[in-house]
Amino acid sequence: MVNISPQSRGLMGQLMIRSLILLSLLAVAVVGGRTQVRHYNFDVEYIFGAPDCKEHVVMGINGQFPGPTIRANAGDTVVVHLNNKLHTEGVVIHWHGIRQLGTPWADGTASISQCAINPGEVFTYRFLVDKPGTYFYHGHYGMQRSAGLYGSLIVDVAEGEREPFHYDGELNLLLSDWWHQSVHEQEVGLSSAPIRWIGEPQSLLLNGRGQHNCSLAAHYSNSSSNKCNLKGGEKCAPKILKVQPNKTYRLRIASTTALAALNLAIGNHKMLVVEADGNYVQPFLVDDLDIYSGESYSVLITTDHQNARNNYWVSVGVRGREPKTPQGLTLLNYLPNSASKLPVSPPPVTPQWNDYNHSKSFTKNILARMGSPKPPTTYNRRIMLLNTQNRLNGVTKWAVNNVSLVLPSTPYLGSVKFLLNHTFDQTSPPENYPANYDIMKPPVNTNVTTSSGIYRLQFNTTVDIILQNTNAITPNVSEIHPWHLHGHDFWVLGYGEGKFNSKNDEKKLNLKNPPLRNTAVIFPWGWTALRFVADNRGVWAFHCHIEPHLHMGMGAIFDIEGRSVKGIPSQALACGATGSLMATKNGKYH
Repeated sequence: MVNISPQSRGLMGQLMIRSLILLSLLAVAVVGGRTQVRHYNFDVEYIFGAPDCKEHVVMGINGQFPGPTIRANAGDTVVVHLNNKLHTEGVVIHWHGIRQLGTPWADGTASISQCAINPGEVFTYRFLVDKPGTYFYHGHYGMQRSAGLYGSLIVDVAEGEREPFHYDGELNLLLSDWWHQSVHEQEVGLSSAPIRWIGEPQSLLLNGRGQHNCSLAAHYSNSSSNKCNLKGGEKCAPKILKVQPNKTYRLRIASTTALAALNLAIGNHKMLVVEADGNYVQPFLVDDLDIYSGESYSVLITTDHQNARNNYWVSVGVRGREPKTPQGLTLLNYLPNSASKLPVSPPPVTPQWNDYNHSKSFTKNILARMGSPKPPTTYNRRIMLLNTQNRLNGVTKWAVNNVSLVLPSTPYLGSVKFLLNHTFDQTSPPENYPANYDIMKPPVNTNVTTSSGIYRLQFNTTVDIILQNTNAITPNVSEIHPWHLHGHDFWVLGYGEGKFNSKNDEKKLNLKNPPLRNTAVIFPWGWTALRFVADNRGVWAFHCHIEPHLHMGMGAIFDIEGRSVKGIPSQALACGATGSLMATKNGKYH
């Protein structure tokens, strides 16, 4: 459990009272305010940048990195005209956490929901943002997310409505990790025999800024750490978070890391967690929070319990892997203090990287806010997904139930829509694994099968997914995997140690107030139970959000009556076997 001091409980009580007052206002709030169509033009191209003070080619949008922040109200329609100005690569963008209700072709997943957008082409994404929350967008073709193709996507409450908590101002943190090796080199290394692993990131970025081979906080230490000289280095100077004393701020945090699980803390500030992945949660107070790739949170911080003459560190550090990357830092700058005034204390210390009890304590405290939708009490289908590390002809793979996912040249959505059964494997992947599999040891047989097969789910049925973690090929190694579902949110019914046992673990599942999420973690040698209603027609990816793990095959595909999807723009499917099916009306397939 999270320890809360009397002072913290008082702060939490004040914030919750404010929230309850605003909840009562919600009951009389104006519903159905005006909606808008928000237009954005995105030119995607490589640019020179120095995210961590070392110049490198990065993937930018409209000449900037990270890309522009998209902002809309719930109920609005977002229209993004994406111009691919890359000379030799296709591109797509996934709108992470947006459910794409009625627009599965706009999900932005190459070979799944659409063709890659070719160099020189313009593709228009048009989709509804149906609920408020903290989201982001990123590339979903090859490893372009690792190359820097990402940005924030913020959805405010609908016009005339209010959030169920009070805040005076808002701050935004987009977290990422950064390598000096190009993603093309990384991809070749991952596909080599033996594998040339990408290694740990050189730096952690906060809003696209970090520092390599120096420390902002070096003056606190007697070690040989170099102090950062940022004169003329505005491309890597921290993005300062400016606040006024005696206020409450909402800090939106999203992680688009390619590999790193992170821990975030703010010196001398408690954080009240109020939102996770675009869903409200029961508020709870923490000193620090763990955030895995694909997750997002909103926390409230107050600036009325600190010495306003000081500034304070905002720190992120690596969790779940032995940290070989320095902490990422920026400042919480109390105005009118100068941003050059360093805090009186060193940055918060990141918990021990393998202190999984700390991680589990935080994760298990996330529960749905009162009044949130409850899950169905029973399921129609249960799929057990064993996460394994394997090999194929000497090449290291990640797999699910011993099947490593390979994507076809024709997007699944088009193949399913037009019954092009020859374009992908028609054998469904296994829904379980051998009962005698020992998850605590390396696999006895490391050989893997590759497949482009899909799970076909009946519309409006309730599906349980049990994610089961195992030992990797190396003895005594089991890695954290954050799994992300496209097109839906799911309820996280519970976490457990060892192998999931239906007889014993079923009764431990939380059906009362499980949180709704779109990304959930499985801890080493453990399991996570998810439940969702397959109520959104389309073909959807479900995969580990660690970039190299997906690249190496750690994913699955769900077809939910994709055959019935209408209004697909012809350009979305103008490749592979669907490219010849251009008999369209008004530019759309029917």
